[in-house]
Amino acid sequence: MSIATKPTIVLLHGAFQDGVSTWRKVKPELEAQGYNTVAVNLPGRNGDGADPTKLSIDLYRDTVLKTIAAQTSPVVLVGHSFGGITISNVAEAAPERIQALVYLSAYLPQDGQSLMSLAQTDRDSYLGKPGNLLLTPDYSVASIKDDRKGDIFGNDAVGDDRAAIVASLIPEPAGPQGTPLKLSAENFGRVPKFYIETLADHCVSPYLQEQMMSKTKLVKVTKLHAGHASYITAPKAVAAAIVEAASYDGFTTPAAGGNL
Repeated sequence: MSIATKPTIVLLHGAFQDGVSTWRKVKPELEAQGYNTVAVNLPGRNGDGADPTKLSIDLYRDTVLKTIAAQTSPVVLVGHSFGGITISNVAEAAPERIQALVYLSAYLPQDGQSLMSLAQTDRDSYLGKPGNLLLTPDYSVASIKDDRKGDIFGNDAVGDDRAAIVASLIPEPAGPQGTPLKLSAENFGRVPKFYIETLADHCVSPYLQEQMMSKTKLVKVTKLHAGHASYITAPKAVAAAIVEAASYDGFTTPAAGGNL
């Protein structure tokens, strides 16, 4: 895919987040380098009135597909955390529109996997420890216990950054997290993939990130000494890794990995 024209960078937040607060430091860094950048807000947050029991991974996919359809150039899709599930589902639906996928401390699925199935294998995640994750009585909405938010998402943050991370975390519709994806080598597998690994992550642990990366063909892995909210604590480094993916010419040989 030609990169004579810079691609549009489409940013996808993860669970317990929204597009504005997640990307408020990274987006200006990308735009300062001449990239048109769009931060998507998925349904079910910021008081949009969506019924959490009606939300699905396919609705999330279709929301992003509408954003992509409005662009005049190919896109680079960046997904943080649960956003990795979303961008994978989008790539399966429209691989011809996507120049690269960038996973930022994100769930990187294989065919048939979901966020839930991957998270259940994460032996080191603080999110999975008893009492840290709360569910409504009907299991439709999940939230993080208030006094654990800082350590799970912002363990490397201090002062105003830590306070902002904690304040940004919101309840999350739970249903889409358990839905397995259908991914193929012909569609999802053909899109170049980059991973930004966060080595001090308490939410999606380095252990799980390494496990997922070992099963997927990746062009490059960038390692950051940061926690889960590196978009706040290390925005310049995150933006630099995204720009590298956006500049990918398609001729680099992917690293060894799995089938997709």
